[in-house]
Amino acid sequence: MKFRTVLLSLAAAGVLTAPLTAVQAQNEQFIPYPIYRVGPYAAGGTGIAGGFFDYLSLVNTNGGVNGVTITWEECEFGYNSDRGVECYERLKGKGPTGGSMIHPLSTGVTYRLIERATVDKIPIISMGYGRTDATNGKVFPYVFPLVTNYWSQNTAKIKFMGMQEGGMENLKGKKIANLYHESSYGKETIPVLNKQSEMYGFEIRHYPVPHPGLDQKATWLEIARRYKPDWVILRGWGVMNPTALKEASRVGFPADRIVGVWWSGAEEDVIPAGKAAVGYIAAGFHPSGADFPVIQEILDKVHGVGKGAISPQRVGTIYYNRGLIAAILSVEAIRVAQGKFGNQPLTGEQVRWGIENLDISAERIKELGAEGLMSPLKVTCADHEGGGAVKFLQWSGTSWEEVSDWIATDKSIVDPMIQASSAQYAEEKGITPRSGMSMDSDCG
Repeated sequence: MKFRTVLLSLAAAGVLTAPLTAVQAQNEQFIPYPIYRVGPYAAGGTGIAGGFFDYLSLVNTNGGVNGVTITWEECEFGYNSDRGVECYERLKGKGPTGGSMIHPLSTGVTYRLIERATVDKIPIISMGYGRTDATNGKVFPYVFPLVTNYWSQNTAKIKFMGMQEGGMENLKGKKIANLYHESSYGKETIPVLNKQSEMYGFEIRHYPVPHPGLDQKATWLEIARRYKPDWVILRGWGVMNPTALKEASRVGFPADRIVGVWWSGAEEDVIPAGKAAVGYIAAGFHPSGADFPVIQEILDKVHGVGKGAISPQRVGTIYYNRGLIAAILSVEAIRVAQGKFGNQPLTGEQVRWGIENLDISAERIKELGAEGLMSPLKVTCADHEGGGAVKFLQWSGTSWEEVSDWIATDKSIVDPMIQASSAQYAEEKGITPRSGMSMDSDCG
């Protein structure tokens, strides 16, 4: 196990040149950070961490969060769930108040940490990944699949396909292949796809791809030559994604009939596939690009003084921007919680209150320099998603181009599934939901 400590303090911003004293250390808000810089998923891990760390460095350069410095320590886990849990246990008690939140960066690790983190009162932020029914905060008080959960995203994906076919009624009789990473992450959308298949009358067939995803030749022959679907959903991760696009091209399946999850829709997923990726479509809840005031400030104040956490060439890429948004949400949650508990280092329980009271308006997003980069978000004690809308991007060969407006997700499908699944979990675990199961009512 390789553990690598990254101190993000005023020293990282070039303000302090000496180690923090004991008194100064008491004014730190510590965030443990599991990471994967090595292995077949490293492109995503490093890209997201780069955006996350750069934003925290910017916050520290500008005086921290109301004078409180953000610090963190990263722990390499190689996208291995057992090691991810070890990282959590190693880091959760550090800092003056312990770990104030955890970003597992893995659906498998998220599943493994739910009960531990709930006991420890450390909120899990699984932004755009993780266990979908954890959207119900009445059953999962310490888990936050913020922005858009997997089932929500999938309803938007089927809506997009329906739009391309000229209407949802035209999906009847169509065939869709779901090519998925054989893991907790990959399996997460099978229930909602099966539900939508029944509703709209399309046929769905699921094709698992074993870790890490390099062996797909036989699968693509089965898909393209035997099943012959109208659409393919690519639910890959890491090296599985460019491999899928290259194999699809090899068997003659058109890239513009493949629609990927947002973990299959970054530059690192398409550039290695070369021409085979041109025309490929992926879901997204934010754009790529560095032409946003907050990123320009990072380039000036962080990278400009040699303190960047990633190569400048990757600043503004999809994964970088995703990490940046995750950091913005984390800092805003701390800021909101400070409004109730004071401008001081906060416990995980206090930060959880801040996340449950996040209400990031369009005006606030503009103040943060992130207008056009992220959408408004409102979290409640019952609704731990807080957003939902999805855009679709198409790879031109050199850049991601937007090919849809924001598409609303279908809560009429997703919410009943979430309530049923979370109710079953609550029964299995002996959990009494906060003031009933309904996500439309207060938690009491």
